[in-house]
Amino acid sequence: MAISLDNLRVGRVYCLTNYGEKRELEVLAKIGRDNFKVKDRDTLEIYEMEELLRWGIGKDYDLDELR
Repeated sequence: MAISLDNLRVGRVYCLTNYGEKRELEVLAKIGRDNFKVKDRDTLEIYEMEELLRWGIGKDYDLDELR
């Protein structure tokens, strides 16, 4: 079961699945009500959570804490 964006915490690592893509994300900072600066742990790129969810939430959407 997916957790809400409200439950994300800075410094924690999460697994995001959306539209067939799986990403391990580390939350770096909260920059808005439902927006976070996150680092992709595979590519080391830094994104805003809004960029990852810009095109909507797919049927396979899942967000879980890894550690």
